[in-house]
Amino acid sequence: MVASAVGDEAELEPDRAPLAKLLGLNDGLLDVYRIVVRRPGWGIAEIAWHLGMAEAQVRGCLDKLAELSMLYPAKHSTTPIALNPEIGLAALLNRRESEIQNQQAQLAAARTEVAELAVVYSAHQGYWGNQGLEQLDEVATVRARLAELAEHAQHELLSFIPGGAQSREALDASRPLDEKSLSAGVRIRTLYLDSVRNDRATTEYARRLAGLGGEIRTIPSLPVRMLVVDRSVALLPIDPENSRAGAVMVKAPGVLAALVHLFEVAWQQGQPLDGVQPSGPGGLTAQELELLKLLEMGSTDEMAARKLGVSLRTVRRMMADIMGRLGARSRFEAGLLATRAGWM
Repeated sequence: MVASAVGDEAELEPDRAPLAKLLGLNDGLLDVYRIVVRRPGWGIAEIAWHLGMAEAQVRGCLDKLAELSMLYPAKHSTTPIALNPEIGLAALLNRRESEIQNQQAQLAAARTEVAELAVVYSAHQGYWGNQGLEQLDEVATVRARLAELAEHAQHELLSFIPGGAQSREALDASRPLDEKSLSAGVRIRTLYLDSVRNDRATTEYARRLAGLGGEIRTIPSLPVRMLVVDRSVALLPIDPENSRAGAVMVKAPGVLAALVHLFEVAWQQGQPLDGVQPSGPGGLTAQELELLKLLEMGSTDEMAARKLGVSLRTVRRMMADIMGRLGARSRFEAGLLATRAGWM
């Protein structure tokens, strides 16, 4: 019988560490639970002797197991009674799963931020002038350079297009360049904001581009307007908030590597234009979750509207809808309730 018991425990040994480590439980806690299940009727003294533990330590484990709903809390009895571990541990596992999902989301956001910081770092490490950066001050010069870059693209065009719905003028200017690139076998991948889904002209243009072989996705927010050509040159605005301030043409390999990585991270997070947008926690859309994050980070309604490419009225309507779903009376309370609900 002793050999059989030892054999059973040995078979279960590999499972102890992962469960205890994952849920933050003491290994001794699970040992006590196993003995209670295998030796019903044993009291504290027998359990302590069998495990080589002090009786006070066993009592502490029994109290903790009762808190976890793994033991019947028989306060006036020295004989613990085991309950199904799924009753208590399922809640702990669900909570840990939610924490891991949040950590994965934070990791993805951190990778994006690292890529952005790498761009800033590389841009200030002596690449100015003829060493990797060229400043274009006039809007007409920027447009001419865009056309030149698109004309000479051989393999790939990657672009971020923030700002929401595109003007008819901008779409008309892009059409011949995009069509010529696609007909020459150049792969075009473009990320728009989710808000363009509500603009007929922009979506019609994007669908036409997709019909010719272009790849289109949308995302709640984008860090900056950007075009990367053949992974060898990129065009970025000098001031992301003012496109008329000019642009910078980048050829420095370190900056380009960071920009391409930034694009790939954002591309993986984007959704196909005609695909069904998945809902997040609480049935929130990715755009609504992004709004909560922007406001949590201190953005004003006006700043959030620019980031999302929507009107100020839309931002306030979205926030009112979120507050209604949460039953919150203020934005501060909405933030607390959203955090407690695991939305953020």
